Amino acid sequence: MKIFIWISMILMFFYAVHFTTELWKSKSKVGAIVVGILALTIITTPFLSVLK
Repeated sequence: MKIFIWISMILMFFYAVHFTTELWKSKSKVGAIVVGILALTIITTPFLSVLK
């Protein structure tokens, strides 16, 4: 089960980072910053809740 959590977490993180770069290129700086913060929470949340 932990393998599935790790794989899904990494895939969501990469998707969010890619979306952040696309927003940054299209001059939507605020949106890119918010999605970047979301990408960081995708990485940190499982450590606090699921992967104890």
